[in-house]
Amino acid sequence: MPHSLRVHPVIMCGGSGTRLWPVSRKAHPKQFTQLLSGGSLFMRTLGRVAGAGYAAPILLTHQDFRFVVAEQLAASGVDGGRIVVEPDGRNTGPAICAAALIIAETDPDALMLVLPSDHVLRDDAAFHRAVEAGSRAAATGALVTFGIRPDRPETGYGYIELSPGAEGEVLDFARFVEKPDAARASEMLASGRYLWNSGMFLFGAGAIIDAFEKHAPAVIAAARGAVAAGREDLDFLRLSAAEYLGSPDISIDYAVMEHVAGKVVPVECGWNDLGNWRTVWQESAPDDAGVVTEGGAIALDCEATLLRSDDPDVRLVGLGLQGIVAVATRDGVLVANMDRAQDVREAVTALTSAGARQATEFPRHYRPWGWYETIGLGDRFQVKQIVVKPGARLSLQSHVHRAEHWVVVAGTARITVDQDVRLLTENQSIYVPLGAVHRLENPGKVELRLIEVQSGVYLGEDDIVRYEDDYARG
Repeated sequence: MPHSLRVHPVIMCGGSGTRLWPVSRKAHPKQFTQLLSGGSLFMRTLGRVAGAGYAAPILLTHQDFRFVVAEQLAASGVDGGRIVVEPDGRNTGPAICAAALIIAETDPDALMLVLPSDHVLRDDAAFHRAVEAGSRAAATGALVTFGIRPDRPETGYGYIELSPGAEGEVLDFARFVEKPDAARASEMLASGRYLWNSGMFLFGAGAIIDAFEKHAPAVIAAARGAVAAGREDLDFLRLSAAEYLGSPDISIDYAVMEHVAGKVVPVECGWNDLGNWRTVWQESAPDDAGVVTEGGAIALDCEATLLRSDDPDVRLVGLGLQGIVAVATRDGVLVANMDRAQDVREAVTALTSAGARQATEFPRHYRPWGWYETIGLGDRFQVKQIVVKPGARLSLQSHVHRAEHWVVVAGTARITVDQDVRLLTENQSIYVPLGAVHRLENPGKVELRLIEVQSGVYLGEDDIVRYEDDYARG
């Protein structure tokens, strides 16, 4: 895209969808997971808007994901991105409004391109052509959305109805339409007057602010307060919770776009929202029998089936299956009819009702310094594997209810226990008594890996008293 049409990407990466359980969960949702080749969906989105014509992105995320966003941003090689942290999700309306206010602080005439971070686009060239066309319209003050030309009667997407007689590369639209049933979706496809709602938008920062002022004053009042009272925290901008959570929970569609004479750019760019396992199957190049296998999965005499195992120690074998999705992780297995792929969130609801941690949590927990996972748990004891990135360290902390024993199995650890500071290498260990002030660091150039054995009456993660922390966690 030419430099004259430079736009500011605003990437929405705070969602926690459940329709791709067990691979996507609240603790680590689909945008940060590698579902297809080429990196996570978030990283693929970053790369799509990292070329000429695009400014450094604004990344809107939930506070729980701020460190994984920072890590994947760094891994992508994209420079200058600004991470804006929402205290909690209030839908796309308040988030986009806050981003517009932030951009307008330095350039009220800037164009902003709003993108979900969890969609697939196979044809980046077609996408850039659509952005260029939309930029020309947005430069005149238009509020632009992007519609995908449908190729099937899809019931899982919302639609945009074109105005009668609309022609050209940038069109008038009449209204947004909610997800239809199958019969209505077939009628809409046959009419040729409907596009899928992609959730992508392009407009001037000043223009969308004016639209919020007119059509959603409560949203912009909350967003203004949240930005004004926001605070810098390490490399993040934290929106003020008191003001932000006072906003209505509303989408940009309902807040603004349904009330304006906006424009839509039709685009054919191989778009897919990857909203369920059927769409993952479609995007994963099924073989001649319609079978996709991923990880440690084997298909025998199967048709139209997706088999995926994300754990190398879990071998998934499908025999004589047709129209089935089977996905296995270390601690959860989903088996579903392909026709019920839209309903996987019902499984998550059932797990939540049963009190199963698998509904939202993974065995592996990611932290800004690395990760840990529980490999053994019993009455009054827990065994974890801990991996610390080179140069990283945990907080200086103590525990009220547990003692710990650390055994280094790879790398070198610098360990503080009260006034004692020492280096430990492979096969060396140390005991951390209950109540001792301690810290774990990796001073080396390779990963530090150790086994932690906890013992005590309470082993929850909230039994941490922090005295110093590189990551400003409370």
